[in-house]
Amino acid sequence: MSYQFRILHNHELDAVIPLVYALNEEKISKTLLVSRFNEMKLQNYECAGVYSGENLIGITGLWFCTRHYIGKSVELDHVYIQPKYRGEGLGKQFMSWINDYVKNKGYNAIELNTYIQNYPSHKFYYNAGFEILGYHFLKAL
Repeated sequence: MSYQFRILHNHELDAVIPLVYALNEEKISKTLLVSRFNEMKLQNYECAGVYSGENLIGITGLWFCTRHYIGKSVELDHVYIQPKYRGEGLGKQFMSWINDYVKNKGYNAIELNTYIQNYPSHKFYYNAGFEILGYHFLKAL
């Protein structure tokens, strides 16, 4: 099957809400997600999509910044491919496309967080060349 990868325009971001909603196991309301994505549009954020024909079947957010320890870096956020499209190499193709995209923009590192209990993602990211460098801490205010 043939897939297309591309950056979504800000006016298309509402299309990612159902996928992010599913990724978060429906714990964050769609209304709140829309509100947050409207804020994200104004920040150093882009969203890459995977399409099967006209259908958006996968996404990842891209946060662009410069970090003191690595330089120009992109942090992947909400990486998600619909379950029925997993296990056939699509994630590997998507990561390869992302690598090329961010390299062409002049960035030299990709970072991401994954949940501790998400063991399949750990294996996937190890195989994609990522290393664990530390823990991600969060304190809600």
